[in-house]
Amino acid sequence: MDKVLSFHAGRLPLLVSMPHAGLALTPTVQAGLVEPARGLPDTDWHIPQLYDFVGELGASVVAAQYSRFVIDLNRPDDDKPLYVGATTGLYPATLFEGEPLFKDGQAPSAEERAGYLAQIWRPYHDTLRQELERLRAEFGYALLWDAHSIRSHIPHLFDGKLPDFNLGTFNGASCDAQLAERLQAVCAQAPNYSHVLNGRFKGGHITRHYGDPAQHIHAVQLELAQSTYMNEVAPFEYREDLARPTQAVLRQLLETLLDWGKARYGR
Repeated sequence: MDKVLSFHAGRLPLLVSMPHAGLALTPTVQAGLVEPARGLPDTDWHIPQLYDFVGELGASVVAAQYSRFVIDLNRPDDDKPLYVGATTGLYPATLFEGEPLFKDGQAPSAEERAGYLAQIWRPYHDTLRQELERLRAEFGYALLWDAHSIRSHIPHLFDGKLPDFNLGTFNGASCDAQLAERLQAVCAQAPNYSHVLNGRFKGGHITRHYGDPAQHIHAVQLELAQSTYMNEVAPFEYREDLARPTQAVLRQLLETLLDWGKARYGR
C-alpha cells in the first residue's frame, strides 16, 4: 500500500483530524463503483484547503489519503453502528442517498477489506493515538478537532437543510461542558450562520473513542455544511467568496479551543 495519510506535528496541544478528505481508491474499489459514485460525491471536499491556516496556528494535522469508499476511518473496527437510522459503515455499501455503492458482485472481498483495515485504518488511528499521547505528555492535556463536511441537503440521512455548523461532543461525553459552551457561543455570534450542538451529528468513532475529559483529552467533531464554502454539486468547486468568512469562524473556534485549554491547564 502506498502513502495512506499525511501528518504534521505541531507545537501546540491541538490535533486536527481530517479522516474523510481522501480521494485515492484501490484498484478493486475503483473498478467496482457504480457510475454515480465515480465522482466521489460523499467526500469531505477541500477540507485541507479550508483548514490551511492550522499550520500557522501551530496545530498538528493528520489527513487521510484514501477515500471513505475504501474504508471509513470514522467508524469502529468492529463496524458497530454509531447512529440510529440510516448511516454508513466501516466498509460503505451505499451512497449517502441510499443507492448501492458497488456494481453487483464487484465489492471488495473480505480478504481485501481486511487489508484495508490493517494498512489504512490502523495507521491512521495509530497516528491519532500516538500524537494525542505525545501532546498530553508534553502539555498535560490534548485537544482533538475532528474536521468534517457534508452536503446541506441529504433527505436519506436527515430532514430539511442541515445547520451550517454542527458541533458534536457525544452528548457531552467527549469534552468539558464549559468548552462546548464557549464553542457554541462563537457560533452564536457568527453572523449569517446557523449552528447546533449534538444534533444529527454527535461525533463519530474518533470523537467518541479518543475524547476522554477525565484523562484530559477533549475531542470535538465539526460537521460543516458544504454550502458554507463550496458548490455542493459536481464538480464540487471550492468557493473562495464563501470560504473566506467561514474560515474566519473556524479560526475563531480553534483559537477558543486553545484559549480554553490554556486557561484550564495553565499552559
